[in-house]
This record gives sequence, C-alpha cells and structure tokens, in this order.
Amino acid sequence: MSSSPALRMEGVRKTYQVADEEIVALDRADLVVGGDEIVALIGPSGSGKTTLCSIAGGLLTASQGTVVVGGNDISDYTSRQLTDFRRTSVGFVFQSVNLVPFLTARENLLVVSELVGRGGRRRRKDAVARTAELLDELGLADRADNLPAQLSGGQRQRVAIGRALMNGPDLVLFDEPTSALDSQLGDQVVKLIRDEMKDRGTAAIIVTHDDRITHYADRTVRIEDGRISA
Repeated sequence: MSSSPALRMEGVRKTYQVADEEIVALDRADLVVGGDEIVALIGPSGSGKTTLCSIAGGLLTASQGTVVVGGNDISDYTSRQLTDFRRTSVGFVFQSVNLVPFLTARENLLVVSELVGRGGRRRRKDAVARTAELLDELGLADRADNLPAQLSGGQRQRVAIGRALMNGPDLVLFDEPTSALDSQLGDQVVKLIRDEMKDRGTAAIIVTHDDRITHYADRTVRIEDGRISA
C-alpha cells in the first residue's frame, strides 16, 4: 500500500469558450484518491465525470488548479510530457474497450510495453513474462492467441484491464466498465477489478451509473454540474 495519494486535485477548473459564452465543465474540483483506494465516481450525463478523469489521466489540461498523480505535478506539463506520462503512469479502460482488432489478446498487452520505447531483448523478455502473468491471473491464459472478435464481452473487458495494468500505473481510470455486460457478468468484472487493484496496491477511479460498482468501491464520490460532493 502506498503511503502517498495516487491522485490529488486541488481547485481544478476546466472551461471552454463558445462564442461569447464561457462553459464550465469542471468547477473548482478537489479530490484526493489514496494509494490503493477505489473510488466510484457517479453523476448524471454531462456532470463532469469524463472531464475529471480526462484531466487526471493527462488527456486534458486543467484551465486552473493543481493535478498531482503518483507524486508528479502534471498541471503544467507540455503535450509531449503528458504523452510520456500517459504511457508510464496511468492506465485506461474505456467503455468501448478499444482493443486493436487485428492483434491477439497477448499482442494487445505487449503493444503497451512497445509504445514506451525500445529497451532491448531484456525488456522484451520481461514484457512477455508480464503479459503471460497478467493473462493467467485474469483467466485468459488459454485465450492469449485469440483476436478480440473471438472473445466474449467479458473476456475483452479482461484483456482491457490487463492492458491498463501492463506498465504498473499509479492510477487506473475506468469508464463505465459494465455498461455492455449483463448483470451476472458485470458483477464478475467489477469483483475482478477490485481484486486486481487491491492485489497490486493500485488506485482506481471508476466512472459509472451502475450501483453494483459502488458496492465494491472503497468510497463513492458524486459530481453534478461540474462540482464534487462526497
């Protein structure tokens, strides 16, 4: 368990200028996520959930405020620095999964390591070993050579979780991970997320409308009209 927060957001504000009008997507948000804490982020559509996670994951920059992930203040990072940050410090599991359709389950994990940069044969060997370990833990060892189209919805979601964990991130961001799954399978996936995060001492924010997720989370945070309330 990490003694320092995985995420600290202070006074984070995100605005967009549309013609003469300022649109506030996130309004002075304060949020701290512990080193191995799982937070369920809930709120209606358009409430700012995606904006908050996009800023925490370095996909968007805040208009104002401080964002610290894994001890690194990314508030003033350049686009290039944010790209490196996303590759090494944060994991994403999107609602649509977004696996590369022409790569096998194994290759979808390995490509993450390759994106970070070349490291010679030793790095490749370590990445292959880590991929095999993750697929085994996720119950996919016998599906390693299958393409996404040959996997069930739950299996694709598990591959996406493995991909997000590949580089040992400080924080993993989940966007509606059960939205396309039935009740039983959704419950299995949420339990798997919790087990994987807790086993690794990795923090997670799970954006959801699903009450099943709040049951597995350590804490539920609500956001509405760009404002956070615990």
